[in-house]
Amino acid sequence: MDIDLSADDLAFETEVRGFLSENAYTNGANPEEWRMKWFEKAKEKGGWDVPKWPAEFGGPGWTPNQHYIWQKETARAGTPWDMPFGLSMLAPVLMAHGSQEQQERFLPAIRAREVNWCQGYSEPGAGSDLASLKTKAELTEDGKHYVVNGTKIWTTMAHIADWIFCLTRTSDAGIKQEGITFLLFPMKQEGVEVKPIITLGGAHTVNTVFFTDVKVPVENRVGEEGKGWAYAKGLLEHERTGIAGISNSIVALEGLKKRASSVKRGNGSLMDTPSFRSKIAELEIDLMAVEYTELRSLATASAGTAPGPESSILKLKGTEIQQRIQKLTMEAGGEFSAAWGGINSGPDFARAGMGGYMSSRVYTIYGGASEVQKDIITKKVLGIKSTKK
Repeated sequence: MDIDLSADDLAFETEVRGFLSENAYTNGANPEEWRMKWFEKAKEKGGWDVPKWPAEFGGPGWTPNQHYIWQKETARAGTPWDMPFGLSMLAPVLMAHGSQEQQERFLPAIRAREVNWCQGYSEPGAGSDLASLKTKAELTEDGKHYVVNGTKIWTTMAHIADWIFCLTRTSDAGIKQEGITFLLFPMKQEGVEVKPIITLGGAHTVNTVFFTDVKVPVENRVGEEGKGWAYAKGLLEHERTGIAGISNSIVALEGLKKRASSVKRGNGSLMDTPSFRSKIAELEIDLMAVEYTELRSLATASAGTAPGPESSILKLKGTEIQQRIQKLTMEAGGEFSAAWGGINSGPDFARAGMGGYMSSRVYTIYGGASEVQKDIITKKVLGIKSTKK
């Protein structure tokens, strides 16, 4: 995709490439030391360590084109591992709805990567139907604490998280979206139990979390009691935009084409096979269309407006594209993909093909299942009202 870049944009692109080259990981370096030094250097550039934060909170205040350039170049170069929960999900909520004390207390540690956060949203009976959550938070008689009891599930990185931002039910009155309160509390305290869930791809990234009489100071409530649903929706829009992973998919697709070109088929390669080339071409066209949608979303964000229903379009199509890339990667590996990490005599990439494919099944579920995104698009984009009574 080509967009019109001004002379300033091209200068910025050169500056970004220079920064990424100068601070690239070198073999033998300590990964964690390199990671923290990378973010320190990015901060010195004027908020490059928090590219999506607004200028008033220390972000760079970039234009849509600059955001596009940054995402494209960092996807190609590879940047240090970063957890999105604090930086990209909780931080915007605190900026919009948190008290000044909460902003001063939590945002610096989030920016410094000193505190890992996890997201307490889904429950065994409230996944895509998040508003049906039942985890209770009852205010003590003296009004100083909430006492939390309940269960969260599919909680990503809960086993290494220091804190959790958690949706709790403080009232059963009214419709189910009402009476939900947004709380922040430490994970490493009495009454919090984390049990691992091993995913289909064989990894431990998600967990079940049990809360038993967990005490949360009332000052750790974000915004008003019972207004958590409104805050949660805004957070989910930021999450879904990030989950789409458009720039990463562009890089992954380029890598897939190179891999397929290395797989022999007759007198040529797999990429010379009409059926496979057709799948790649169709995927590339769809990816280009989603990239334009992402640029519109960036323009909205740069104008100071929170992500809207376009985040659901990005999440829906972006995750489907990620799955298609994984499926074609497995297809390119052929029978060798079945080795799934074991020893095989096929191409090296094939050993990760099956694991990647299995893990990608969840992409269209977490952050709001595809069915949920379609409902949002139907109502908010197409303006079609539900006929259910």
